[in-house]
Amino acid sequence: MPTYVYAVVKADGTLGASFEVFQRMTDEALTAHPETGEPVQRVPVAPQVQTSTDKGRFSKSNLERLGFTKYERAGDGVMEKKAGKGPDVISAD
Repeated sequence: MPTYVYAVVKADGTLGASFEVFQRMTDEALTAHPETGEPVQRVPVAPQVQTSTDKGRFSKSNLERLGFTKYERAGDGVMEKKAGKGPDVISAD
């Protein structure tokens, strides 16, 4: 089951303290804090990807085969392509 992050909605509409809840993807989003009853809002969080245990999955050939492009920082505002299609260098200029 995924972990969802919720934040308490304060009286002025800003977000307050946050907490995590394990829920099925098919479950409805919470509207109230399970302990205090305060109104809550689900907070979008980027999914976590673990790469340290299976480096072969993200090899240059696999990335290219799956249609991904990988860039790495080469300096201040400059990214160099390491795998995939696209420009060889991307610059902030």
